[in-house]
Amino acid sequence: MDYIIVVAGGKGTRMGTDIPKQFLPVGGKPVLMRTLERFASTGLQLNLIVVLPREQQDYWKELCRKYAFNLQHQIADGGSTRFESSKNGLALIPDNEDGVVGFHDGVRPFVATEVIRQCYLTAHRTGSALPTSPVTSTLRQKQSNGEWLNVLRSNYREVQTPQVFSIVLAKQAFNQPYREQFTDDASVIEALGQHVTMVDGNRENIKLTTPFDLVVAEALLNHENNKTL
Repeated sequence: MDYIIVVAGGKGTRMGTDIPKQFLPVGGKPVLMRTLERFASTGLQLNLIVVLPREQQDYWKELCRKYAFNLQHQIADGGSTRFESSKNGLALIPDNEDGVVGFHDGVRPFVATEVIRQCYLTAHRTGSALPTSPVTSTLRQKQSNGEWLNVLRSNYREVQTPQVFSIVLAKQAFNQPYREQFTDDASVIEALGQHVTMVDGNRENIKLTTPFDLVVAEALLNHENNKTL
């Protein structure tokens, strides 16, 4: 049995709103609902787990009633770090499950369904899958002397989600004590000495964190809707 853990712990600080960013509307529907619907549309049989701060859970349930959102899902409590939130979501999966589990940002509603399918297929084959995309901007790296050095962007990849792993491996990895180096779920897996398999992501799979991102999101949604007409 396969799972997807959608982590949605944002507070909307960089959005400049009182409403947490995962609840802001895009095309008239909260971002988090669009994210969950994307996974439900893949044709994969995925059990949905949503990780939300406890103080946001009643508001989420109210939104589900308001929008008649009926996708079946479990809710786990968000933690003080991404590591803790992911671990709390993982705890809802029985220890004897032998499928794979994905971890996804709740504010990435434009991940391509084909990318999702490829991540799960790859994780079933190799035990892990990490979607990435090429870096398009010129990069400079700060040196120890304070100077900045131009670096080859071809040596870097931008990391996306869903990051998918075997359940057995994920549970083993998240039993480790928290470290500051755990900047995403893949870094937790790699701390065990495990190799993570990279797959191609999609450029549209952006993380909505600023008001500008919401403008881009509306444009992406309009583009998707026009393609289906």
